[in-house]
Amino acid sequence: MKGLLVDFGGVLTTNVFDSFRDFCVKEGLKAEAFLDLFRTNPEARRELRRVETGEIDEDAFGEILGEMLGVENRVDLVNRLFAGMRADVPMVDAVRTAKAAGVKTGLISNSIGAGRYDRSQFPEMYDGVVISAEVGMHKPQPEIYRLGAERVGLSPEECVFVDDLRENCEGAEAVGMIAVLHRGADTTIPRVEELLGVKLT
Repeated sequence: MKGLLVDFGGVLTTNVFDSFRDFCVKEGLKAEAFLDLFRTNPEARRELRRVETGEIDEDAFGEILGEMLGVENRVDLVNRLFAGMRADVPMVDAVRTAKAAGVKTGLISNSIGAGRYDRSQFPEMYDGVVISAEVGMHKPQPEIYRLGAERVGLSPEECVFVDDLRENCEGAEAVGMIAVLHRGADTTIPRVEELLGVKLT
């Protein structure tokens, strides 16, 4: 394998679902209110896809989400939703090490806007970047994985893909990538090292 393609939220950061739960508790909601909404409400999932693909902006999505959740203060709601997210330093360092070792590295991220990326780090982290809102497609659509591979100059079959959502891993596997379902740096990094044949720690 010659390429390492990674998700952002929940792979290069701490668990996004924990951030969602923290948000709900601070807003006086049940801890699982946000997740339950997207598990049970098809309209909520449609609106999520619309913001991920750039059809609507964060502010519009925040208004819709606030109404669905019953949150009165909708100012900067999306940033508040992600406020508990922090960098996962071992995973970030592993990507940098892979790139320095000659592995082609890339980001494939379903975004909700672009405010959570430190774009100043992109050149030293990635050979190619695909952010859903900028390309009008989202994981697990097959086209977004093919584009991610193309942007690092490889075929999908040459790439390892890391994501914290099973459906996104299945999407990558459907186009020929080897997917690693991320559950923590302690298990993901050894598996990626095995697949790439490169020491990352």
